[in-house]
Amino acid sequence: MTIPPEREAQILRYFHVERWRVNTIARQLGLHHSTVRRVLAQAGVPRPDGDTRRSIVDAYTPFIIETLARFPTLTAARLFGMVQARGYAGSASHFRHRVALLRPRRPAEAYLRLRTLPGEQAQVDWAHFGYLQIGRARRPLMAFVMVLSYSRALFLRFYLDARMASFLAGHAAAFAAFGGCARVLLYDNLKSAVLERQGEAIRFHPTLLAFAAHHRFEPRPVAIARGNEKGRVERAIRYARSAFFAARRFTSLADLNAQAAAWCSGPAAARPCPEDASMTVGAAFAQERPVLLPLPDDAFPTAELIAVRIGKTPYARFDGNDYSVPPEHVCRGLTVLADTQRVRIVEGTTVLAEHARCYDRGQQIESPAHIAALVELKRGGRRHRITDELVRAVPALRELLVRAAARGYNLGGVTRALQRLRQHYSITELAAAVAEALARDVPHPNAVRLALDRRRDSRGQPLATAVTLPEHLQRRDVIVTPHALSSYDQLTEGSHDDHDQRSD
Repeated sequence: MTIPPEREAQILRYFHVERWRVNTIARQLGLHHSTVRRVLAQAGVPRPDGDTRRSIVDAYTPFIIETLARFPTLTAARLFGMVQARGYAGSASHFRHRVALLRPRRPAEAYLRLRTLPGEQAQVDWAHFGYLQIGRARRPLMAFVMVLSYSRALFLRFYLDARMASFLAGHAAAFAAFGGCARVLLYDNLKSAVLERQGEAIRFHPTLLAFAAHHRFEPRPVAIARGNEKGRVERAIRYARSAFFAARRFTSLADLNAQAAAWCSGPAAARPCPEDASMTVGAAFAQERPVLLPLPDDAFPTAELIAVRIGKTPYARFDGNDYSVPPEHVCRGLTVLADTQRVRIVEGTTVLAEHARCYDRGQQIESPAHIAALVELKRGGRRHRITDELVRAVPALRELLVRAAARGYNLGGVTRALQRLRQHYSITELAAAVAEALARDVPHPNAVRLALDRRRDSRGQPLATAVTLPEHLQRRDVIVTPHALSSYDQLTEGSHDDHDQRSD
C-alpha cells in the first residue's frame, strides 16, 4: 500500500514523539499494522513491539539468509517450498512477510551525466504509436526517432512497419534533414541492428553494417539493461508523445509525416537546449551542423529484397497482397524490390513490373497492360475478368449474379449490361440501385437501370445514356452528305461541243 509523504511523517512523529505502539498508530490512522512497520523500517527504526516474540520461521532464518545471499532474486514461493521440504509447517503469507524483511536490498546505482562533442553521437530508436486500420489490414504505426546528442535536434518520421527497408529509409531521411550524419550512432539491442549478442560479442545485421560503411559512421549498441545510455532518444520519444502526437488529427500517413516535419523544425527546435539553456535547440544545431560527416554522393539502396515464386497466375505475393507481372513470366522465380512507396518485380537486372505499394491486405494490384496481355492470351477469361471487376467495385453484385443464374438468365448478357451501366454511373449510384433490385427480388440489369433512372429523375438530373447500339446499327444511322452534281455538268458540256464540231 502506497501512502502519501505527510502520512509517513505523521507515523514517525507518533512513534518517536508520542511513543505510540505500532498497533495504536495503525488503529488511529486507519492503516494496516504491516504498513506502519514498513514505514518505520524504511526510516531505519529497529523493529518495535512484537519483534521479541518467537516465530516458527526463526529456526529457518539462517538458511533463508544464506540462500538469499547466494541467490538474491530467488522468489519467496520457491523458498517456501524449500523450507517446507525441511519441515516448516507455517503459513505461506507469514513466511513471505519474513522473507521480504530478510531479503538483501540492492544498493542504488549512481550514474554519470554523459556529455558529447558536437557531431560526435546520435541516438536511434523505434517507438510504437498504436495502430492504423487500412482497409482490412491493421497496421502498426511505428515512429523512427533520431536525436543528435549534443544539440538535441530531433527527427521524427512515421512508418507502417519496422522492417529493415523502413529502418534504413528513416536513417536516410534523417541524414537528409540534418544535412549530414554523426560519427557514432547509438542503438538499443534492436533486431534491425543486432542479430545476436553474447556479452561483449556482438553480431550486427549485415545490411546495417553495409549502410554504416557507405555513410562512414560507427554503429554502437548500448549495454544490456542500460537504458540510461540512450536516455536522450528515450526522452525525445516521451516528448513527441506528449507534445506532438497527443490529440493529433491527420488524414493519412503522408499528412502525419508532414506535420511531424513541421513540428521538428518549429516547436521542437525552439525549446531550450539541455546542454546550454541560454540558447535553443535550433541554435545549438546550427553550431553542430558544420561538423557532421558529409553525405556520400550516391544513395544507398534501401529497398527490401525478397525472392518470390510466380505460380500459374501472374501475381507475386508480397506483404499480404498480390502484384501483377507480365503473363509470360508465370511458373518461375523472380525478385521483389520493395520500399515504402513502390514495389518492383525484377528478373536479373530487368524490371518486369512496378506498382505503388499497398498497405491493405488481400488486394490484387494490377497493371492494365498485364491484364490486357493475359486476356489476349486467354480470350475465354474476358467475361470472368469483367465479373471480378464488377464484384470488386460493388460487392452486392455477387448476390445479384447468383440469383440471376438461379433463374436461368444469360450471365454473359447480364454481365455485359451491368458493365455498360458501370461506365455511365458512379459506384455509389450503382450500389444503391443493385440493393433496390435485390430488395424487389428482380435480379436483372433492367431492374438496376430503372432504379438508376428513377433515382436520377427524383433529383431532377438528366438520365445517363446506358444503352450502346451495336456497331452495324450505329453505321446505319450515319448521315451521308451527297456529292454536288454540278461537277458532272462539266462532263456533259464537253460532250456537246464535240458533237457540234462533227456536225459542221
